[in-house]
Amino acid sequence: MKPRTHAIHGGFSGDPETGAGSVPIYYTAAYTYPTAEGLADVFAGRALGDVYSRISNPTTQVLEQRLTALESGVDGPATGCIATSSGMAAITTALTGLLRAGDGILSTPGIFGGTVSLFTNTLSRFGIETTFADPDDATGFAAALRANTKVIFAESISNPGMAVADIPALSRLARERNIPLVVDNTLTPLPLLRAGALGADLVVHSTTKYINGHGTAIGGAIIDTGNYDWKNGAFPDLSQLARRAGQMAFLAHLRKTIYRDLGGCPAPMNSFLILQGLETLDIRMRLHCANAQRLATHLRSHPMVHWVNYPGLSDSAYRKRTDELLAGLGGGVLTFGLDSKEAARRFINALTLAKNMTNLGEAKTLVLHPASTIFQEYTPAEREQMGVPEDMLRVSVGIDDVDDIIEDFEQAMTKAGATSEGLDLKAK
Repeated sequence: MKPRTHAIHGGFSGDPETGAGSVPIYYTAAYTYPTAEGLADVFAGRALGDVYSRISNPTTQVLEQRLTALESGVDGPATGCIATSSGMAAITTALTGLLRAGDGILSTPGIFGGTVSLFTNTLSRFGIETTFADPDDATGFAAALRANTKVIFAESISNPGMAVADIPALSRLARERNIPLVVDNTLTPLPLLRAGALGADLVVHSTTKYINGHGTAIGGAIIDTGNYDWKNGAFPDLSQLARRAGQMAFLAHLRKTIYRDLGGCPAPMNSFLILQGLETLDIRMRLHCANAQRLATHLRSHPMVHWVNYPGLSDSAYRKRTDELLAGLGGGVLTFGLDSKEAARRFINALTLAKNMTNLGEAKTLVLHPASTIFQEYTPAEREQMGVPEDMLRVSVGIDDVDDIIEDFEQAMTKAGATSEGLDLKAK
């Protein structure tokens, strides 16, 4: 089945007992077995089965099967995906499954503030260090690799940096060092990008965003694309496991140890809600992109707007890469700047249709001032270094009628300018 069809039908063809056509919500903590030997076989890995919903759940397994197909995950006796309780749980689970004290991460800059905090505030407490370097400076990025670097991490489109990652180039560098490339593909799910086909080894998602699409559930996912050879990789414990589990070694390692021990599993209801969104992802994503393109183009010509950052714009530094890697679709998120932090806040306060919320990827349009919210714990100098200026506004463009979105932005601009107390907002 093609991806759009698999998102609707994959992993479930109806309940054989009741005939139910929708995926049931298996709201149970544990599962009964008729014999002690049967349950022991599952615990020992001699048989497949569910024993406890912290480890696996039938509702979640359907979601995992569909996400495996979405990202062309590794095929085996189990799914090539592990669903998690959030996007941050996905990143944390994947990286703690790979790294030990003394290991390092090389990450692209301009990424989500929560991920920056995970790297610099949390993983650092366990002796894992992170270096940030610009991948568009190929020489400098390669030079940033250290002897202890065990992972390269990138966002397909950085949030809120709006940089489109050159995944093939990052993959080549990772291959040279025999380390995995982990790509957060949250902002560019199909039909935009299949990261594994471009060389990503592990793909992570916050399924809270576009895949759910309606702001009703928190979730995440880890997909092993099968590109990395765990048998001959840089991780001795996984090399040993791969002799028995083959390409499923890393996911088996997570399922049996890291995922089980950290407890970052999704609730069955959340998996069900994310499944509902997944069915319409392809259609919604195309409209998000079309609306974002229209809004970005409109804002670029507005006299109050000082700058617009959107990969789909003709003068974007990432336009060529957008055409080559994203089929010309620039995604559903853009950033722009007004005169100041105060002007940005006045604009937000004047909006009537768009909502001031921290999420993105919902059906409705969402606007946020990153410097005073997601990145508020950092100093102004640190935020500037991260690519988050004080005047930045982040817009997750919804699937509302784009004319209504533009009208709302226009009236908010007028109100923000009318109360600007003499600030010159007429010239770019």
